[in-house]
Order: sequence, then C-alpha cells, then structure tokens
Amino acid sequence: MENRRFRRIGRDASIIGLGAWQLGADWGDVSEADAHATLSAAVDAGVSFIDTADVYGDGRSEQIIGSFVKGRPGLTVATKMGRRVAQEPGNFTLDNFRAWTDRSRTNLGVETLDLVQLHCPPTPVFSTEAVYDALDTLVQEKRIAAYGVSVERVEEALAAIARPGTASVQIILNAFRLKPLDRVLPAAVEAGVGIIARVPLASGLLSGRYDEHTTFAADDHRNFNRHGEAFDVGETFSGVDFATGLEAVRRLRPLVPPGMSMAQFALRWVVDQPGVTVVIPGARNPEQAIANAAAADQPPLPESTMQAVREVYDDLIRSQVHDKW
Repeated sequence: MENRRFRRIGRDASIIGLGAWQLGADWGDVSEADAHATLSAAVDAGVSFIDTADVYGDGRSEQIIGSFVKGRPGLTVATKMGRRVAQEPGNFTLDNFRAWTDRSRTNLGVETLDLVQLHCPPTPVFSTEAVYDALDTLVQEKRIAAYGVSVERVEEALAAIARPGTASVQIILNAFRLKPLDRVLPAAVEAGVGIIARVPLASGLLSGRYDEHTTFAADDHRNFNRHGEAFDVGETFSGVDFATGLEAVRRLRPLVPPGMSMAQFALRWVVDQPGVTVVIPGARNPEQAIANAAAADQPPLPESTMQAVREVYDDLIRSQVHDKW
C-alpha cells in the first residue's frame, strides 16, 4: 500500500488507516475476538496506522489494540485525550496531560505513545500557549513521541497548524464535508503538518448500504446522537440530515467506476485530496477492513468526477453543514 509521510515527525503511514472507535463503543457490540480479527485483517492488507482514543469504551479500544500490537512491530498507533473530563479549558493542564497519557501508556502497553491528539477540546484550548508548552513537555519527558489535534472546526485546525510543534490535524473530510479543502489542507501542506481524515464514510452513509428503512441499535451513535444529544452532531453522518444524505448518495452512485464499491469510491475521493496523509475508516469486521484497504489499489478519480462531487455537495449538502464547522 502507498505510504505518505508525517513530515514534522519523519514517520510514514499507509494512506488507508483504521479508525478504532468501533472497537470500543458507540457502534453496537464488538467482541474482543472480532476486534482482534478486524485488526489482523487490516494490517495484513497493508494498514500501518491505527487511530484510537482513551474515551472509546473508556479505554477498551486502547487495551485491545495494546494486546494486538505486541506481536506486530512497525505500526503507528495514534490515540487521543481530553474527553473523559468536563469540557472546560481549565482542565487542559500539564498535570492532567501527564495523568491521561500515563493511563493510555498503560492501556497500550508502551513507554512512549507514538502520537497523542487533543480530542476536540473547547475552541479556546487551540489558542492557549500553555497548552502547547505542556504538550512540548510531554515530548521532552518521552511520554509521547509527537502530538497533534483532532478538531471540529476549520478555525481550530488553522490555529493548531500555526504552532511549530503540531505534527498532525485530524478533521472530518468526506464528500459531504468539503470545507477543509479550501484553507485547512493548503495550510497543512505549506506547514508540513499531516492531515488525518476522519469520518470518511459519513458514519456509513457513503457506503451506500443504507436506505429509508435502515435502523440502528440503541447503543449506536447513529441512533442516539442524530441531533447532537451526546456530542457534536457533526460526528454523526457528518451533520447531514439522514434523508438528504441518502439522496446525495443516489446522485453520487453513477460516478462510481466499474469494479469499485461505493465505500471505496468515497475513500478514494479522500485519498486523492492534496494534503491528506491518511484516511481512517472504521471497521467492525475483517471483511470491512479488507474492503476499505483495497481502496488504496484503485486508480485516482478523474477531475470530472471531483467536479461532479462538488456539484452534489453544492446542491444538497452545503446549506446544512458548510457554515457550521
């Protein structure tokens, strides 16, 4: 699989990674055995970058990944911190960072975490000098090898990119969320900051597997967070109304080349955006992991397709999401 470099830390990542939220919580039940099988399938298919967080299953995702990577050298595991406390800027301190990263180091079974990202904290955190000083201290103490941020909004990404120690920005990017293309990706390229594209399938909408009759389990965020009841609504279906998303998929489907699934098309679209380092689709089973990884083998999409995707976005999606994030 093609690899791209996180320039500020000199580390490569497969262009298709694995998002491990599904292996922890909020997507219905996934057993530990199924989680290990999914991880094995992804890595065997060429995936070398795994993204998790301390809040996924309150550490379950990290623990599962930690037990898996012991026998798989050469992988990069990125985790996130900061969502296990009240979302107040005053909680983002060096003492808390030490405690949070020590917990993740234990969960993952490592001395030094490869990459730690602030997990969508309150907007003022991204412009607080002391926060970056604290993160630099974690690097100096070898608790972490590098740090980045996970953001909801374009302005948060730009604030982080301007900081010299920021190695990566994780942001929602998919055919239903085009705003990062305008400013964030060009700024990241210029600064040498890696881009981790999350929610690439819009919580599964862009897989093309759903219709008006699809239902989700009670413990699935696509059920309980439809209107932002638990966390930012932009994390669920990218903030797009479910019915609108279905109509957009119907219009996008004719653009999918022969031999490519709708999900692979959506992933290839992300990979083809200049500035993207790695895209991190989730997977609940080995079959999904293998199919996602195969998107890396597909040829780049033509410019005419890119323009057609933007037209669907402008017609159906822009008014719902573009000014919010």
